[in-house]
Amino acid sequence: MERNIFKNISPLDHRYSIPEEEFKDLSYYLSEEAVIRTQAEVELALIKVLHKRGFCGIEVVKEVKEAVKTITPEEVYKEEQKTRHNIRALVNCIRNRVSPEARPFVHFSATSVDIMDTSAAIRYRDAAEKLILPALKDLMTVLLEVAWTERKTIQIGRTHGQHAVPITFGFALSLYISRLGQQMEKIRKAAANLRGKMAGAVGAYNASSLFIDDPIQFEKDVLAELGLKPAPISSQIVQPEYVLDFVHTLVSTFGILANFADDMRHLQRTEIDEVGEYFAPDQIGSSTMPHKRNPVNYENVKSMYKEFMPRMVTLYLDQISEHQRDLTNSASGRFVVEIIAGLVLSIRRLTRVISNMWVNREQMKANFDKTRESFIAEPLYILLAGYGHPDAHEAVRLKTLKAKETGKTVYQLMLEDEEMKKYWDRFTDEQKLLIQNPERYLGQAVEKTEFIVREWKEKLKNF
Repeated sequence: MERNIFKNISPLDHRYSIPEEEFKDLSYYLSEEAVIRTQAEVELALIKVLHKRGFCGIEVVKEVKEAVKTITPEEVYKEEQKTRHNIRALVNCIRNRVSPEARPFVHFSATSVDIMDTSAAIRYRDAAEKLILPALKDLMTVLLEVAWTERKTIQIGRTHGQHAVPITFGFALSLYISRLGQQMEKIRKAAANLRGKMAGAVGAYNASSLFIDDPIQFEKDVLAELGLKPAPISSQIVQPEYVLDFVHTLVSTFGILANFADDMRHLQRTEIDEVGEYFAPDQIGSSTMPHKRNPVNYENVKSMYKEFMPRMVTLYLDQISEHQRDLTNSASGRFVVEIIAGLVLSIRRLTRVISNMWVNREQMKANFDKTRESFIAEPLYILLAGYGHPDAHEAVRLKTLKAKETGKTVYQLMLEDEEMKKYWDRFTDEQKLLIQNPERYLGQAVEKTEFIVREWKEKLKNF
């Protein structure tokens, strides 16, 4: 069915998925076609285990296998207009393709949610393995490269929007590398822990117990065909916390992306100007201000986060299903795929931007120099205290105030103070050199950056 993307409703289907290849791989795992394909795979897995248990012959398996290959969403949706039930519509479409001898075994002993929840687990797991983690690996790879290149590039650290003490730009990036890397591990673990079920209408194996001696093992065998495990116990639905925990890892990852995007956006401010996005020669930044070069990609990521982060609340609400099941999670649960799509698109956007990002090292140094004589207050106070000054913090604080009044540096005022100079004379040559050359006050920024980069380069080999 051909469709003009500009007649679609969701921005994910027109504004953010216009490139054909980008749309195709998302669609394969997240579309309604993917839902029906994986639901049919669950029905086939059920048939395979029924055959292994001696309930039907191999010809039934072959028939159903061929049948599910040709099932289309259009066909299932047309059938649903008659049945008013999505899974029964799918079952009818399969049954219509097989012999009368095979039909009794299609959907045998299963309930709709056995198929639906197991299908969802397959799709979310595969989306994590094939979309999310590969995209994060690509992003991490470019971040690692930039962090290593800029591991010694001095940048002023900022807290509360104010200059603090020096770091390096590579060190700033390393924090995000570590945070995202840990999220990759959590996503992989949560995806691998998604569960399915084949336990019937209330989770007590009522229907399967009629013919199968060990229905609990039967459930395990069906799910094993799909690379899944069951929860320890189910109602009509799989325990919702498996999906909840999985989506939480995605939303918290989105938060890290938004935090990074915010940082980079602020560093592009005119008065800071430390990094920049690639700007095409024919790209327009404003409809009225021809000079504008806005951080549109970073702002897009922040905006996407604002859209999808609140949806986590819906997942918490979907934890509640009355008694053995109600339908209040049915519509809301269908939108989980949009969270996945939004996350993947944002990861890919950041990867493209960082790959073409320019770092203004001269401006970083210029910004550092603006307060180079102020932030030595911290090392000076600590050294004075270390050599026994009884009130070093207050003494240095007063010097910073006087420096602003007089235009002199804290270092100059310290040398003019006979009381403080007594302690200064006890400093080592290396300590004096640090106070006189603030760019040396980097702590372990370079070493920590190198450690983090090496650590995650090695860990990424496992993804």
